[in-house]
Amino acid sequence: MAQNIKRCMEDKGISRKEFCKRLGFAYSTVTDWLNAEKYPRIDKIEMMANFFGVSKSDLVEPHAALASTQPPAQSQAKEKGVRIPVLGRVVAGIPIEAIEEVIDWEEIPQKMAATGKFFALRVCGHSMEPTILEGDVVIVRQQEDVDSGDIAIVLVNGDEATVKRVKKQKDGITLIATNTSVYEPHFYSNQEIHDLPVRVVGKVEELRRKM
Repeated sequence: MAQNIKRCMEDKGISRKEFCKRLGFAYSTVTDWLNAEKYPRIDKIEMMANFFGVSKSDLVEPHAALASTQPPAQSQAKEKGVRIPVLGRVVAGIPIEAIEEVIDWEEIPQKMAATGKFFALRVCGHSMEPTILEGDVVIVRQQEDVDSGDIAIVLVNGDEATVKRVKKQKDGITLIATNTSVYEPHFYSNQEIHDLPVRVVGKVEELRRKM
């Protein structure tokens, strides 16, 4: 839900402060939602859905395709997408070595491609369920840092890739799974981040599921 709300805010071009003002939400409450630390009540979800012009399921379901806010005539004219490589596999659980070879291709909108360099990784494992399932493909913007609460691709020991939610702390970071019964949160101190190393290589922007 956090990713869906962020995407809706970006599509509408509204800041967090303005969003809170327009809907009468407390800034701290919205921050908790966007960091996936709290879950909004159903009445708040309905208010947001009405504000963004989407259905409640578009906000609730994992990375659901959001309804277009463009006029019908503009929506019909599809722009050509940009192909990005799927670079092997990434485990959503105990980290495994990332295989840097192109195993498939995905297409992203030109508007998204213009915001940075993107690649894709196929998920293996069960620690991010039910949000991210084994076999899903995550679309990743290549970057060396993320905000606390973002889902990121992280390299541990230099060459082991894992997908986890990142929680930043003063003395280090914690990598958090959704399915904590499979993978407990793992804290890395600032010293371990430097020595292992532990390095963010990208932010998960979208999830694609093959039906």
